[in-house]
Order: sequence, then structure tokens, then C-alpha cells
Amino acid sequence: MLDIFFHQNHGALLMLSYIPYTVFCWWACKAFLAIPQITYYLVPSGALQMAINVGIVLCVGLVFYYFRYGGTLIHDNKPEWDTIPSIVKEDIFMARATVDDLVALENVLKHPLQEGLKHTDEQDAPVIDAIMPENMKQEKWRTLKNPAEAFQRTAKGPHIKKPKHIFLIVGESYAQMPLDDIYSDYHIMDGAKAFRKDPHTASLNNFLPAGMISRPAIVSLMTGIFDAKLELNEREDFWHGTLATTLPNQLRKLGYRSIYWYGGNPTYGNFDKYGPAVGFDKVMGATEFCPPDSPKTWVGVYDHIFLEHAADLIREMDDDTPTFHYIYTTSNHGPYKMPLKDLGFDADAVLKDLPESVRHNHKKQKVLGTYWYSDKAISNFVKSMQETYPDALFIVTGDHAHVPIQPNDTLARQEVTLREQFCTSFAMHHPEITQDILAGNTIGGHMNIMPTIFELIAPKGFQYYSLVPSLTEPIEQVVTPYHWLTREQIGAADKPIYQSLQVTDQDLPYQEEASGKVRYAAEIAGWDAITSWIVRHPEELYAHK
Repeated sequence: MLDIFFHQNHGALLMLSYIPYTVFCWWACKAFLAIPQITYYLVPSGALQMAINVGIVLCVGLVFYYFRYGGTLIHDNKPEWDTIPSIVKEDIFMARATVDDLVALENVLKHPLQEGLKHTDEQDAPVIDAIMPENMKQEKWRTLKNPAEAFQRTAKGPHIKKPKHIFLIVGESYAQMPLDDIYSDYHIMDGAKAFRKDPHTASLNNFLPAGMISRPAIVSLMTGIFDAKLELNEREDFWHGTLATTLPNQLRKLGYRSIYWYGGNPTYGNFDKYGPAVGFDKVMGATEFCPPDSPKTWVGVYDHIFLEHAADLIREMDDDTPTFHYIYTTSNHGPYKMPLKDLGFDADAVLKDLPESVRHNHKKQKVLGTYWYSDKAISNFVKSMQETYPDALFIVTGDHAHVPIQPNDTLARQEVTLREQFCTSFAMHHPEITQDILAGNTIGGHMNIMPTIFELIAPKGFQYYSLVPSLTEPIEQVVTPYHWLTREQIGAADKPIYQSLQVTDQDLPYQEEASGKVRYAAEIAGWDAITSWIVRHPEELYAHK
């Protein structure tokens, strides 16, 4: 311990630093004692004096928080980046200047440079090489513009007639958990259940998102590479340049225009800049095309209003151009303050099969009711678009997992499983597909969606980029920078643990890897390294036009 203290932790310098520190403390104490005393209001009554003292302390605290929250005492109403007017954000200097200097410094100190960005190309090359296709190993991929272009695939021929409209609907927190049979008494995603029962809907119950939170997931779906916690949408290089792997750019080769429909303000996360850069022909924000007085959460316009107006606009702009619609809802998000009764939620009817302790628990009602509302809005939108475009391809998923249900409310099980913590939902519909289209797969992930679209609609010989295979091919494992999935087990990317995929009302034990290492660690590191490599080489991005 002495060796570590003196040699690794510079112990001698630390001990010597106490000398100037002690001198500074002595000077500071003298300075404080030299401040003239301010006469304090005193009263004869001890109880009254105590009340006055408490009142003064509370007032000082209130004043501090009033200014700290920018002129409000309500934490949810404090000014944040998302609430800055869009016109200000359009100027990058003004956008950055609106952030208080101390807050900006705090963010910098709290978020050090990602480990992958500290690596050199020489460090990452063997890591990337380990996950490359056989024909690109031995660093042959370094002759390409970037490592992601090594994952080129060739479509085998269409499974369905090319649809005029493709809808990729990503619901906020639209998780798998409420769809499991053991939670059938929770009628909060009955719309999704009905959608899955259609004979022309194919679905998976074990489906990993590309991120643990919203933006990394939706960015990965757009870009064709894992965001890997690097916040690609926030990087100015990606507002002006793009990759050949992006979904909109690749769909353009098949004649599709692409529109990103966002339930909030597209300046949140700079998607007004990032969206066009990755190939979207239009970025449509609900705050722009919905009525100005539309009710909103702090994230965006209420889902049913957003989706109803989006549906109207889709019909209005409909022409002969095939169109891909990427639709992202926002309402199913904390702090769950929507007026659910006004929106049609009746707890006694929707939760009628649940114990009274759940049905009449106000806190649980808010979460379950918001799920019910969001599911209803998404389901109504799908039905509306199916009526208008019966030959359309619909893909419905969630941005990430969420746990709206506490198992011990209705089950013997006490703990939430890894599957419930990690898995989001997935289902796709078209008049010419059935469950058989998934080639017997029981697992999948966000990054499998893009190649699946191409394998469904692209002509034979069409070449496209995708890190992972299509769901129309057998899949043995799904690996992301955050978790992994096999046909029987699920595990975390940061711990050498795993758990069965069994859906049960009994507690499932965690298992530890016999090797003591994270399973698929090489592949996890490889996906991270590819994104880090690309971020370190912005000059290799294709110019956005």
C-alpha cells in the first residue's frame, strides 16, 4: 500500500500540498472573521426567534433555487436546452452561448472524453478486424472509406411487392414486458396485442434495442452503425457529412424519399440538422405542424394529436413517389403528468383484472395509464394508415425497454428479469407476409430492421450495407454495445452475467460466466471501435448535399 501511495498516487506531493492548503485555510478564516457583522433581528421569545430563523433559512433556500432554476421554483419548468427557442438554436454560436458557463463546465467535467476516442487507429484495428467478414479480414477493410462499408450484402430477391409506403414506428418506451402472457391482466397494450394477432403480422418477443435510452437507439436505426454512447446527432461533423450505411440514403437507391416525423421539436438533439445529413428529405416536427395550442409534455406534443396531424399531412402530400416514414412518438415518458381521465383512461375498466392495490394506486395508474394512452394512439394511427394504404409495410418497435409493471404486484416473483429490463417490442405487417417470414427466429434487434426491409423489397442483386443480417435469415445471437441475446439466454455487456429467457412467474437466478469474462466481449468491443473510428475520422464522411 505504501508503494502504491507514494509511486502511483504521488503520495509525497499530496502530503506536501497540505502546507499551502493549511496556509490558505488560515488566510480564508481570517478573511471571513474580518467581515463586519450584520445586526440580526432578535426577539425576546425563544420560540418566535426559532420560527424567524427557520423562515430566513427557508427564504434564502427559495431565493437560491428561484435563480438556479431560471426564474421558477418548479423543477420541471426550469430552462433547459430542449426549451430554448428553435430560432436561437439555428445559430451554433448563440445555441452554445445560451448554456450557462458554469453549467457547461459541470457537463464537461461530468462527461469525460469517451474511452474509444482516446484510442489510436493502431489500437482499434485488431479489435475491428476480429468482427470483420472473412473477405475483409487482415485489415483489407482499411482500403475502404470507413470500416462499416466492409459489411456489404446482396439481396436475394423480394419477398413482397414493393410497397408505396413504408412506416417505421418507434414508440417511446414501447416495451415487450406488458405483452408477455404472464401480465395478461394488464390491458395497457391491447392495441399492440391485436396487431400481433393479425395473420399477416410477424413478431418477436425477444428483441434488443440499439441503445439503452432514446437517442442512441433512434440514431442507430437511422445511421446503420451503433451510436455507442457517442451521441452522433450532437456532433457537428455529422450535420454536414454522412455514411453510405444510413437507412434513408440506401432507400433512396430504391426510389424512396424519406421523412422523419418527430413528436416534439426537431431541434431537440439537433435532429433538424442531423436528419437531413443522414438522408431524410424532410424532418417534420410536431411542434411545427400541429396547432400552436396543442397540449404538450416536456418532451413533445401529445401522441394522438401528433399522429392524427401526421396522418393528415401524409395523405395530403401523397403522390407517385414511394415514401419511407420514420415516426417517433414521445408521450410515454416521465414524469407522467398527462390528464389521463380527459384522454379516455378509465382505471377501473382498463385495470379491472388487477388487485385493488394496483388499480387504486395513483402513482401506478399514471404510468400504466400513459402506456395505455400511447398504445391506443399508435394503434389508431396504424389502423388509419392501413385503411388508406392497405399495401403498406408497417414496422412497429420501441426505442428502448422500460419496466411499467412491478412483478410482485401480481406474481410470486419479486425481481425484474434481464429480459424485461432490456427487451423492447417488435412486430411488422404486410398483406404478403406471415410469421414464417422470420425463418424460425425467436430473437432479433434494432439493427436487423434495416437489412430486413431490403430483403423484403429489394430486387435480387441489390447491394446494401448492414452490420448484421436480415431477420429473414436464421440468427443465433444478437450483440449490441449494451447487451447480448441468444435463443436461450440474455446478458449484459458490462458484467459477466446472464439469465434465462424463460418467461415465468418465479424468480430466475443470475448465472455467472465460467470464464469470468463477458460473453461476446470481442464483438461488443468491435461495434464500439467501428463507431469510434468513424468519429475520429470525420474527413471520411461523405459530404451532405
